[in-house]
Amino acid sequence: MNKPQVAIIGLGNIGEKLVRNMTGNGRSLIVADQDKTISDDLAKEIGELAESKSLDDAMKEADVIIMSVPFEAIQDDIKKYSEQLKGKILVDPSNPIKPDGKGNMKKIIGENESSGEIIQGMLPDGVKMAKAFGTLAAPTLKSEANKTPRKVEFYATSDQSIDDQIEDLIRDNGYEPLKVGGIDQSIKIEVFGELHEMGGLEKAVTMDEAQKALDKVSKSS
Repeated sequence: MNKPQVAIIGLGNIGEKLVRNMTGNGRSLIVADQDKTISDDLAKEIGELAESKSLDDAMKEADVIIMSVPFEAIQDDIKKYSEQLKGKILVDPSNPIKPDGKGNMKKIIGENESSGEIIQGMLPDGVKMAKAFGTLAAPTLKSEANKTPRKVEFYATSDQSIDDQIEDLIRDNGYEPLKVGGIDQSIKIEVFGELHEMGGLEKAVTMDEAQKALDKVSKSS
């Protein structure tokens, strides 16, 4: 059985690390960026496992789209590509934050709001969604991939039919997957959440550590 075609849209700090991790583990990808020279250069460097496409073509051709762009840009792209997204899986790694001018980061949505829930509420019918790949800072995403024992990446989705595909992608990224629940639980794995590196965990964690943290959070919620 052929693996679904995966596109990584946006090749900044997180997107580029995802491409390098996944292709390093043998996963073929479509890569796309608003600046096509960026995707062209990255695909040329990586070789046959990465194919550079325009944003339009990537949206049309991929079965799974990892939107590694800022939270506000994802909202814009959902509106622009609503027809192309139908029947596909959208993966949202976004964290709704920006610099606060004092050397720290702050949320750009309500304290108790989740970017995952907001994005899911915008999706056209027929699009399946997961929240994943946003639980670690970019340097950690690179440095902790493929470690022994494997570190964990949490994910959330309200559609159990895509669990296996999301877990395959997380393993291809060099991590072990652990589901926290539906999209209504995604705030826990966004920045400042109990299960985020820049929140309650403060580091990448092993499966034992991750399961203990998830159990603790689940009991307190």
